[in-house]
Amino acid sequence: MRITFIGAGRVATHLAKVLHQQHTIVQVFSRHLEHAENLASQVNAQAIDQVTQLDSQTDLVIVAVSDQVIVEIMNSMTSFVPQSLIVHTSGSTSLIAFEQESQRSGVFYPLQTFSLDRDIEWVETPIFVEASTQADLVLLTELANSLSHRVYQYSSKQRQTLHLAAVFACNFSNYCYDMAQQIVDAEQVDFSLLYPLITETASKAVVNQPKLMQTGPAMRGDQNIINMHQQLLAQSERTDFAQIYALMSEGIFKRHHLDNKS
Repeated sequence: MRITFIGAGRVATHLAKVLHQQHTIVQVFSRHLEHAENLASQVNAQAIDQVTQLDSQTDLVIVAVSDQVIVEIMNSMTSFVPQSLIVHTSGSTSLIAFEQESQRSGVFYPLQTFSLDRDIEWVETPIFVEASTQADLVLLTELANSLSHRVYQYSSKQRQTLHLAAVFACNFSNYCYDMAQQIVDAEQVDFSLLYPLITETASKAVVNQPKLMQTGPAMRGDQNIINMHQQLLAQSERTDFAQIYALMSEGIFKRHHLDNKS
């Protein structure tokens, strides 16, 4: 298959490199030519920074850009690749956003967190596909199956729900790790001392219901410890941390005490 990438960021880089093993990456487009050149050099593709340069013979165009510019990019490029299947990699953008512009549109969404300095275990990464036609849905499913054994044909609404859950499970939890590091760094305490705790917490969450694995002062309703922690945060002048602590403690307490009484 001949594939063109729109975007040269983290998602595009990981996808282009893995798909390059089985397919031809024709072009990489980025508004910053140096970004396109960097990725294109890794997958033996042409780097371009103008949509007018798009190869009309591309079989598949993968739009891997931030959500807020997906539709804008789509509007600018469809006339140059009129026969191509055009898909985006977003978890939160509806297929409808593309269907209005292209007769052949779809979604190819890998549910994963991407960093340029870390490899992706593709075979275990869930991939969600959606398409405006049955034939293209089959094509995307086959492409996804070549990368992962966890491939799902989900609707836009289901995918948006997953993306929302992923923000809690990944982005918010990572910020909690960041807050934890800031707290210990302030007192010259080694953050790596928390590594076993972080690892064990994540491990328990994937083999049990997270609710059943909840521990800590808020779950126990230990107001003395909660008050002490709030005082420590107040002394550190991190009022934002104190607000987050109070909100999360309240949510945990409600989940394990008040909700169970209803």
